[in-house]
Amino acid sequence: MVKKQYTSEYKAKTVIELLQENISASELASREGINVKQLYNWRKEFLEKSSRVFDESKKEKEANEKVTELLERERELMAKIGELTMENEFMKKKSAQIYRV
Repeated sequence: MVKKQYTSEYKAKTVIELLQENISASELASREGINVKQLYNWRKEFLEKSSRVFDESKKEKEANEKVTELLERERELMAKIGELTMENEFMKKKSAQIYRV
């Protein structure tokens, strides 16, 4: 017998429906074709990990700030490379002029 796999979105939707208390756990489990114990396990895991939602948003914000910093640094470096390239070309032309004389 193949064990059925459920997506995290499906599990979350089902647990939220259970937490809303509009339907009993046994009714919900029966309707969805899952074991009541499995439903309670999902609920337990959902509640244990729910605080991570706020941690993740903080981590995402920090990551976005770091990306912004890195993009700004890249822009500055590209501008410097352009400036040095132009200066190098200018020096090559002047050097060629000096040694031709």
